[in-house]
Amino acid sequence: MTPLTSLLLPTVLSAVAVFVLSSIIHMAMPWHKGDYAKVPDEDGLMAAMRPFKLPLGDYLMPRPSSGADMKSPEFLAKVAQGPVVVMTVRPGSWNMGATMGTWFLFTLLVALIAACMTGAVFGPAVDHRHILHYAGGITFLCYAMGAAPLSIWYGRKWSTTFKNALDSLIYGAASGAIFMLMWPQA
Repeated sequence: MTPLTSLLLPTVLSAVAVFVLSSIIHMAMPWHKGDYAKVPDEDGLMAAMRPFKLPLGDYLMPRPSSGADMKSPEFLAKVAQGPVVVMTVRPGSWNMGATMGTWFLFTLLVALIAACMTGAVFGPAVDHRHILHYAGGITFLCYAMGAAPLSIWYGRKWSTTFKNALDSLIYGAASGAIFMLMWPQA
């Protein structure tokens, strides 16, 4: 077992590395540019939605009231007529600083989880490849697995989920390498 206090620096550096890598992937590379399509007549659709003053939140259309409602001819007709929509309504102003700050806290949480789990399994005298694989694998799983249910249940494009998994593989490799290189020696 390795005490968490001796893993604080690799934990923080792992979080910083993922934050920087994700910024590069999402801002400088064309990788995710096609994840969200633009709707035809965006201005018209937005103008049509404004009078409803939808509160912030997640919405499903059509949305059944119950399991029995899902089988009703009226609901099935709505689904067949379409469109079926899953959407999130966000605030009108996008506070990128708060979003980036929250993302960094999440990267820190994932790195802390990797440190806790890896430190609980391995002591200082260990083949460092095990650290690379274990910490990297935990990091990959934390970032990648949450996206699959969005494709399964809500129809998010699988290509987006697979791109997120590839991003997660990069994050896992970087985090695993940092923990391996900075693992305490016996």
